[in-house]
Parts: sequence; structure tokens; C-alpha cells
Amino acid sequence: MTRLDINILPSPRPSLGVGDAMALIVGTVIGAGIFRTPSLVAANAGTEQVALLAWLAGGAVSLLGALCYAELATAYPHTGGDYHYIQRAFGRRLAFLFAWARMSVIQTGSIALLAFVAGDYASKFAPLGVHSSAVYAALIVVLVTAVNVVGVRQGKLTQNVLTSAVLLGLLVVVAAGLLLGGRPGTTPAAAAAAPSTSGSPAFGLVMVFVLLTYGGWNEAAYLSAEVRNPRRNMARVLVWSLLLVTGVYLLVNWAYVQGLGLAGMAQSRAVASDLMQQSIGEVGAVFVSLLIIVSALTSANAAIFTGARTAWALGRDVKPLAALGRWDRAGRSPVNALCLQGAMAVGLILLGALTRQGFETMVEYTAPVFWLFFLLTGLSLFALRRRDPATPRPFQVPFYPVTPLLFCATSAYLLYSSLTYTGVGALFGLAVLAAGALVLALVRRNDVEGDL
Repeated sequence: MTRLDINILPSPRPSLGVGDAMALIVGTVIGAGIFRTPSLVAANAGTEQVALLAWLAGGAVSLLGALCYAELATAYPHTGGDYHYIQRAFGRRLAFLFAWARMSVIQTGSIALLAFVAGDYASKFAPLGVHSSAVYAALIVVLVTAVNVVGVRQGKLTQNVLTSAVLLGLLVVVAAGLLLGGRPGTTPAAAAAAPSTSGSPAFGLVMVFVLLTYGGWNEAAYLSAEVRNPRRNMARVLVWSLLLVTGVYLLVNWAYVQGLGLAGMAQSRAVASDLMQQSIGEVGAVFVSLLIIVSALTSANAAIFTGARTAWALGRDVKPLAALGRWDRAGRSPVNALCLQGAMAVGLILLGALTRQGFETMVEYTAPVFWLFFLLTGLSLFALRRRDPATPRPFQVPFYPVTPLLFCATSAYLLYSSLTYTGVGALFGLAVLAAGALVLALVRRNDVEGDL
């Protein structure tokens, strides 16, 4: 297939409004983490004020990154997102490794992780045997992938409904915390269990948990070619989405503090469930379990929607992988890329089932590789400013270069932390990334047009 043939294939068309894009981003960010990490934050924060400040700081740090992405997405709107920025800044070879990592580690690992969360809670209602969580997780990936294969309209409608359900459910949790209000978890024993953490190392650990919970807003970059008027609307999508997420996180954690107290939060392994159970009884715990399932499905659908766009962009650029670069004209979706992504996610679910620690394995597997390429995307802003000074930039990151420097420093710190605190899963993820170099060599050998 020649370069001309590739260019006349069906391509993405602007079909997403600002609300549609925000639903995808908010649904990606507000996943299962908000139901688990607040207790870890509380256990290391020391005071209620520090805990709430950490959630506010997490929103501020994420906003720094969003401002950098807003400049990249408005200057270079492209369905490939980070892949396109890295390619323009550092060349096709590094971009290929990113696309490989996203297909085999980052996005597929995140999809498998989210599917495991939904599977864990679904198994509480209807267990399917010793590998129940994995069975549910695989079924979820197949079902949600099928919805997106049908077309972008079905994918975005599903996302809008699920995101609305999650936001309404979290408002119920907030109301329960405000109604409970007496801080029943604040007892002398509970207070003794909550560690005093006034030192900076503990606050650094708090921020690792918080920023993991904010993860996913960068997926907006993969929507830039499908958002109407991206040069005007992408900055709005990123900034408004993060402001909404920050507000929701602050409200939810304030409700946790009001209902359980900091010590009660620190002792809880299911903080939302404990809050609802104390507020309205066993029905509340069941409600939270269902809410977590819906939340995981919301994030999984968004991850599947945006993840396949990288594989599509790679297929457009690399001749031996041209099958991935086909865009279905009727459904307006990258069908081949979606199917490959779904198959790889199911493969990772099988890996998680073998280790019997599906969720933990997927966290270890994805984190170091994710933060490595997040850092490279931040650095691409500096490279593209220098390389393409004449390119129109409808939105320019404020306080350049301080803002992107802070973003890159945060990414480097979290890369270090993810390597320090994770185990065997991280080594496996890095090994898969290294295998991408071998694949690159094979692709270059068969790419007669010399694209790589």
C-alpha cells in the first residue's frame, strides 16, 4: 500500500461535542480509585486538613499537565495523541515504542485492571468459581469492545450514561456523609491507629496515591481529531474536566471525613461502603458495590474508546501494520485496532488469573511504563516549541517554561516511585517494552518505504 493509498482511507471525523469529550475524560479519571485510595491517604496524612489539601494539590498538579496537553492538542490535533507528539518531537522509532507500550502494557493493562475491579465486585453477587473475577473481567472487555466496534455513536452514548450514573452515585455518598456527620470513627483506639505524618516523605507518599487517582485525564489528547473545533474546544475539555473532577474528589473526601473521621477512614479498607453502611445500613453497602462496578465499567469503556486510537495512528504510519490503520466508515471507529486491543487485554486478564492477584499485578505491570512515556510527552512540548516555532498555537501554556518543568518533574518523581514500590509485575512490563525494540527491528526490515 502506498502513502497515497493510506491517505485516502476513511479517517476520523469531528463527531464529539464538548460534553461528550468531558464525559469520556471524567469517566476515565473517576474510576475505582476514589473508593479505595482515600483510606490510604488518610492513613498517611496525619490531619484532616493535610488530607483535603492533598486532594486539592492533586487537582492543581494535574491541571499543570492539562495545560501542557492543551497546547499540544490545539497545535497538533490528531487521533494519535501522545504518539503523534512524540513522533513529531523525537522521531518515528521512539513513537513506535510508545505505541507498542500503549498497546501491550499501558492501555491494555489499564483496561484489564478496571475489568478486574468490576469482576471482583460482580463475583460478590454471583460467583462463577475459583476464577470468577477473571471470567467476569474477560466478558466485560469483550462486551465493551463490541459496543465500540459497532460505532462511535454507541460508544459515546454508553459513556455519557455511565458517567452520569457515577456522578449521581457519588452525590449520594456525599449526602450520606453529611447526614451522618458525627464522625463515629473518631475513637481513642482509632485515633491511636492513625499515624502522625507531619514529615515530607509521608506527604510524598500521599501524593503518589492521590495522583494515581487523578490519572487518565491525558486521554483527551486522543480525542482531538474527533472533537468539533478542536483548536478552540480542547483546552476547554481538559480544564473543565479537571475542575469538575477536583470538585467531586474534594466533596467526596470531605463527606468521608465528616462521616467517619480521619482515623475511621485510615482503618477502613472500603471507605465508601463503610460510610454508606453506617448511614443507611446493609443496603448502603450493596449500593456502593454496584456503584464501583458501574464506575469501573465507565473507565473501561473510556479506556477502550481512546486506547485503540494509538494503534490506528501507528497503522497509518507503518506499512507492515497497515491493517490497524483502517477506519470503519459506517461506524466511524477503528475496528481492527479495537479488536487487537481487546484480545491483548483478555490475554493480560489470563495472566492476572494465573498470578491470582489480578488487580495488584496490573498496577505493577502498567505504572513504570506509563510514567516513562508521560515524562517524554511533557518533554516533547519543549522540543516542539524549539523545532516548530512557526506552528500556530491557539492555546499556549501559561508561565512557560515553569509550568511544563513542574509537570515533567512530577512525572519523573512518579516514575521513580513506581519503580521503587512495585514488584515482579513492573519487571514484566519493562520486559514487554524491551521486546518492542525487537518488534521494531522486524518492522523496519519489512517496511520497504523506510518509514522507520
